[in-house]
Amino acid sequence: MSDFAPTEARLQNTIKNYPAFPREPAVLVRLVKHIYKEVHDQANGVMKPYGLNHPEYNILMMLYGAPGHALNPSQLADAAGEKLANVTRLTTRLTDMGYIARAASEDDRRKVELTLTPAGIALIDSFLPDIIKLLHRQTRNLSVDEQGLLEGLLKKMLAGFGE
Repeated sequence: MSDFAPTEARLQNTIKNYPAFPREPAVLVRLVKHIYKEVHDQANGVMKPYGLNHPEYNILMMLYGAPGHALNPSQLADAAGEKLANVTRLTTRLTDMGYIARAASEDDRRKVELTLTPAGIALIDSFLPDIIKLLHRQTRNLSVDEQGLLEGLLKKMLAGFGE
């Protein structure tokens, strides 16, 4: 469990040095960063026995949730929140492992389509129970109503980045 108190103390010192520094937005942004690190580290721990890391898990799950379990690399980069170059590296490894297949798109032969293989689907089915446990553990201190409220607030915050 990450301790946020040292970060809050540093923010208080920053405010002493620069009184106009906005505490609340800074705390929110730092909390999001701390939560991301915890999510990333815990997911890496759960995925390690499956020979995967958190970014590879995300790639597989974006394909799992896509119609026909298929996306082109640009769609996959957007869905996974990864740079296209990183998606290429991750999907090459997952292809080498037999979890993803690359093929020319049926609509446009110049485009590549990435699709989960039966082995990829079987792998996801095998690790989903562990992921479900992790998700419940990560959100255990929030009621269902609080989770819904937090979801709405985070989406509202995210929408502000596009303005």
